[in-house]
Amino acid sequence: MKKIISVAVATTLFGSVAVTASVPEAEWEQFKAQFAAMSKRVSALEVENQKLREVSKQTVKVEDLAATNTELNTLKKQNSETSWAERIKWKGDYRFRYETIDQQGRDDRERWRIRARPALIAKTSNTTIVGFGLATGGDDPVSSNQTLGNGSTSKKINLDLAYATWRPVDSAYVTAGIFSNPYYRVQKSQLIFDGDYRTEGMAVGWANDMFFATAGYNFIESDSSKSDYGVWGVQLGAIFAPVDGAILTASAGYLDVPTAGETAIFDDDFFGNSFVVDQQGVEVYEYDYNLTTASLKLALSVFDMPLAFYSDYVRNNDPEDFDTGYLIGLQLGNAKKRGSWQVRYQYEKLEANATLGLVTDSDFAGGGTDGKGSRIGAKYAIDDKWYVGATYFDNSTGFDLGDNEDYKRFQLDTGFKY
Repeated sequence: MKKIISVAVATTLFGSVAVTASVPEAEWEQFKAQFAAMSKRVSALEVENQKLREVSKQTVKVEDLAATNTELNTLKKQNSETSWAERIKWKGDYRFRYETIDQQGRDDRERWRIRARPALIAKTSNTTIVGFGLATGGDDPVSSNQTLGNGSTSKKINLDLAYATWRPVDSAYVTAGIFSNPYYRVQKSQLIFDGDYRTEGMAVGWANDMFFATAGYNFIESDSSKSDYGVWGVQLGAIFAPVDGAILTASAGYLDVPTAGETAIFDDDFFGNSFVVDQQGVEVYEYDYNLTTASLKLALSVFDMPLAFYSDYVRNNDPEDFDTGYLIGLQLGNAKKRGSWQVRYQYEKLEANATLGLVTDSDFAGGGTDGKGSRIGAKYAIDDKWYVGATYFDNSTGFDLGDNEDYKRFQLDTGFKY
């Protein structure tokens, strides 16, 4: 193509010498420059044309295409077969503890204990999850601790969680089975419920940025051939920011535990609660536990450290005395991230019939009700999921219905979460 254009232009030029002789020299130079530019453009087009011809000669082999399709199908199959792993996760915690107990009238006691609670959580759909968990320890409803020793005998593992949760919307849920206590506990207060306590029944809840509500039913006994009764409960709460840099959380609730006339629920023990002997000569609970509850927490920051003041309160409306419990405390710091720490002081007084003794804190004053005193603790986060901590209890027990004995307990812990 370039040659054709060049010949045509040359013929025109040399065949018209007489004509060009009359053309001014400036116009003739301009014409030559235009011709040179056109020639350069033709050369570039020829190079581009050659590249296109070479590309058009390259063809994809049928066997290569088939191999690629086979690899794609294999990857799709593998992705389908392993997609369940994305919907399932393990979580849990492990704690190793050294503990000493000094109780008036009894020999001093030392022991080493562990607590392990692995759980498998499966997301069965966009709105439902199913949980299954195990825990060390025995059948105590408020402890998953396992004491080491006894000749290195095998230790027990028990069902700790087995539940399904449905969330029709992000702000609401329905849960049924065996699951963690659904009620809000200010600063993890154990005034009414021990941290290891599990609900066996159903719960519904709702929350937004300011308000929350929970209602639930917990079976004490679901077999009507034995005794068909349980615990009804409801709780309402709100979160406010009264001033910049401060958060106020308040809650109020009601629990109905119809135990009057019933035998001891666990281990033939009333755990500090009043009991009487019925007409058949059997020891039974003297009162129901119709509980009014309330809590308050003020969280703020001091020198870039989180500081919390909190209180928890319970009153049983059935008896005429020994019917009230409360705790007040403060915590500086929050041991969650690596290198962070916290210290806490808490004072508690829990009268004999203020709440159901079976499910309250198993460590404070030896467990159950009818105890009072201080709790001092500290914790340091070695890593985001690893901590060390110490807790000291300086309590007295039996000040309402017992002998008002001194009770001291020290715990040294290291724990992991995953």
